[in-house]
Amino acid sequence: MITPEVLQAFADAAVSRDENDLVRGAMCLPLIEYREVDTAAVTKALTRLGALATLRVERLGPEPSPQSQVEALNRLLFDEEGFRGNDEQYEDPRNSYLNEVLARRKGLPIALCVLYLDVARRAGVPMEGVNFPGHFLVRYRTSAHHPEHPRDLVVDPFHGGAVLGEADLRSLLRRHAGDEAAYDRRLLHGATRAQILTRMAVNLKRLYVAMRSFPQAKAATDMLLALDPASTTELRDRGLLFYHLHDFPAALRDLEDYLQATARGGPPTEDLREEVQQIWEHVKTLRRRVAGLN
Repeated sequence: MITPEVLQAFADAAVSRDENDLVRGAMCLPLIEYREVDTAAVTKALTRLGALATLRVERLGPEPSPQSQVEALNRLLFDEEGFRGNDEQYEDPRNSYLNEVLARRKGLPIALCVLYLDVARRAGVPMEGVNFPGHFLVRYRTSAHHPEHPRDLVVDPFHGGAVLGEADLRSLLRRHAGDEAAYDRRLLHGATRAQILTRMAVNLKRLYVAMRSFPQAKAATDMLLALDPASTTELRDRGLLFYHLHDFPAALRDLEDYLQATARGGPPTEDLREEVQQIWEHVKTLRRRVAGLN
């Protein structure tokens, strides 16, 4: 259940400097679907995986190569523990919930990346998330930690920890962003914790809207607004979701706030003018409905 306390915890995790808080933030998300979540069980499972990963890395000896550390993590998580990408039911929201990923051993790219990052952190392996278009990845920071290995290792946990070269990355970009998408090494910049949590919440919002599960979609939008209260896009979308939920006073409040915020933003583009006009029509309808309730 998404309470004000959960929203605050989610927002705090996004800006915290404590590396543990990526998992803490991710564990707020299942409360979109469930009344409560067994966080102790998740912590226990991750602690076990981290301890196993630490043993695997220690067995590599002093100063193991980046490749050998990635291979050790891959053997543990994918060969031994059986984690994998859920191609068969990609649109299942459970693929985004870390508790479900741990229980079912399958998930979306970004949820598997959060798992990978946490296990790697516990084992002392320097990994970071990569907010690649359409398909989240992780990267071993070789240039920072191993000057003799100047090329970073980009890893795809959704596909069994495959190490991706530039040709693979170009192909992946075309698959998700179209043939005209231009590949650039800047697409491999490390993702912040806020970016990771935002992308997870956006994925869930999109899935629940497609399923017409509007209470859950609204909860995901609340979480996005907790991360960025100034987001006019999320304010607009929450107003429309309130409309679908027949909470007309709340819908009117959000959509009026959206119109005021866009008006303060200066002259709108042609696309924005059309959107504002559509929202204004909704507002006029909502004012009549709300007046009829009084």
